[in-house]
Amino acid sequence: QVQLVESGGGLVQAGGSLRLSCAASGRPFSRANTGWFRQAPGKEREFVAAISWSGGNTYSADSVKGRFTISRDNAKNTVYLQMNSLKPEDTAVYYCASSLRYGSTWEGDFASWGQGTQVTVSS
Repeated sequence: QVQLVESGGGLVQAGGSLRLSCAASGRPFSRANTGWFRQAPGKEREFVAAISWSGGNTYSADSVKGRFTISRDNAKNTVYLQMNSLKPEDTAVYYCASSLRYGSTWEGDFASWGQGTQVTVSS
């Protein structure tokens, strides 16, 4: 099982940027597809973006396309989520998760999860 730890969350004004990091340890991380999910207060957790184990393929939710970019550095066992043009509706706890299956947006396909990092966007 891979262990994941998110960091980089915080408070930012609308229009600002943040970069989240997901550091991994344990089972070889370089062979795991990795995704970001988020959960806003009172809402279900939703898919944000994911990246293949090689980093060569990514996909994301329509709500963040053009604003968020997912990337990874397997030498550092870290996946990043660069978030630009942030909106108040992006406020949520952001989680990273790993999966042996590429292409899914369903959280049930992701076996390992981090503890989450809070992102708050003020208007």
